[in-house]
Amino acid sequence: MRVKRGVTAHKRHKRLLERAKGYHLGRHNLYRQARQAVIHAGVDAYRGRKEKKQQFRALWIVRLSAALKPHNTSYSKFIGLLHAKKVELDRKVLSQIAQVDPKSFDEIVKKII
Repeated sequence: MRVKRGVTAHKRHKRLLERAKGYHLGRHNLYRQARQAVIHAGVDAYRGRKEKKQQFRALWIVRLSAALKPHNTSYSKFIGLLHAKKVELDRKVLSQIAQVDPKSFDEIVKKII
């Protein structure tokens, strides 16, 4: 009886090539190139998920700094006073308040300073 082989390998190749769909040139239809491209894409995606958090934190800090300028105080002094007075508002929430409701943010700043 004849035994045909390669079913598992073929399935594995198809699954990887499916993940490489939309890639340029041989990266979407040549197994070796597609495999390398998919691996590198995964590494870049992992790194990007970490960088996104850093970028958002930097954005919140810039927004807070801009909102604190009219109050003649710096971001670092404000954050230091927040910690000293044990206020549990984080940078994300503070920047959203400063952007959406400046009057409430002004009240918060007056209570902290």
